[in-house]
Amino acid sequence: MIELVVKDIHTFYGTSHILFGVSLEVRRGEYVCLIGRNGAGKTTTLKTIMGLAQARQGTILYDGKNLMGLPPYEIALMGVGYVPDERLIFPDLTVRENLEIAAKKPVDPQAAPWTIDRIYELFPALRPLDDHHGGYLSGGEQQMLTMGRTLMGNPSLMLLDEPVEGLAPVIVQELTQQILHLKTVGLSILFAEQNIQFSAEISDRAYVIEGGRVRYAGTLADLENQPEIKGKYLMI
Repeated sequence: MIELVVKDIHTFYGTSHILFGVSLEVRRGEYVCLIGRNGAGKTTTLKTIMGLAQARQGTILYDGKNLMGLPPYEIALMGVGYVPDERLIFPDLTVRENLEIAAKKPVDPQAAPWTIDRIYELFPALRPLDDHHGGYLSGGEQQMLTMGRTLMGNPSLMLLDEPVEGLAPVIVQELTQQILHLKTVGLSILFAEQNIQFSAEISDRAYVIEGGRVRYAGTLADLENQPEIKGKYLMI
């Protein structure tokens, strides 16, 4: 079942045209990657889906419902979670308070809700930091907290922006396993990333974005056999 449909969206920042007819799909339970260089349009695509940037034309459907023109809070209440690349935790709140403040009921009343204990089971490094203020956490710990905070909103679809940017390799390995675990609970993820190795480990399909346009759609395994695309749009 297709959970998210983005079709021919054009997004502007002021008079600057950023996205040019971007189209993509995410099926339920699928992990889909938007891969490309800095400034390619990956973050803008996620922000447009979340209502943080407005598309002037195109279609965005989530579970068959039109998201175009809706404010971000309404989109969140429909079951879409957003993890920004800036993390944006509350530095003066404790880890537990950061999680508590984001809690809301699942859209599906039969779904098992995320609790603080479930978050600590997924991210065990956070448990001993329960009463620590967010501003004193490491980059990897803040990333786990940001993802945990989003999960407390019980999304069905998570938009994940550059989850491993700037993190040490050992933390990347840990997050890879934690993100893969989310597939076992049926969560769908659309994520933006530059790290092609990380993306290949967790994604089912990928879209290569460059210059605000989709240049490739398929698996990263198939992309390995297209060196011209990798060289032109990913500089690999």
